[in-house]
Formats: sequence, C-alpha cells, structure tokens
Amino acid sequence: PERFRGELEPVDPVAGHIPGAVNLPSTSVLDDDGAFVAPEKLRARFAKRGVEPGAGAGAPTGAYCGSGVTAAVLVAAAEAAGIELALFPGSWSQWSADPDNPVATGE
Repeated sequence: PERFRGELEPVDPVAGHIPGAVNLPSTSVLDDDGAFVAPEKLRARFAKRGVEPGAGAGAPTGAYCGSGVTAAVLVAAAEAAGIELALFPGSWSQWSADPDNPVATGE
C-alpha cells in the first residue's frame, strides 16, 4: 500500500501508481496457510474494488505490481473466482521507466 500511495519506492525511478488503478495486495487473497481464500470471498474482495466476472468484456481489467511477479497471484486468484484479469508483465517497473507515462499518488 505504501508503494501504491507513492510514499516510498525502493526499486523504481518514481513512486506511485498508474492513474485509475486500485490497490488489492496479493496477500489479501490468501488465507493463513498461503492458499486462496474461498471463491466467494475472492469475488467479494475483487468486487469491492470494482472487478467482477464479466467486467473485462471488451477491454480486460489488468493486474500489475512492482515487477509482475506478485500480480500473477492476483490473476490466478481471479481465475479461481471466475474473473478474467490480464497480467501487465512489465508492471510498475516498465510503466515508471517512461517519463511520458502519467503517475498518480494517494489512494
């Protein structure tokens, strides 16, 4: 959440997030044993952030993180919940490396 809000950035040239993005940490879709929470809980967590089954019709909703690794957890969790998400493999590292790309901070 601190990286998303732009409060710190330990790796990339600028802190923040892609405008229009919402924050859903990959750890929030896991239970205490590291498995995905139940599909209905997954759907509720995604829905709270505006992502629901069928939401990607036409232009898919995407997931990204710092480098694309932990966003893959969200893509897999979404699949388990019946939600289609596209992975932005370059993630924040790719986005923030281009000074022409806009950057948002805060929630």
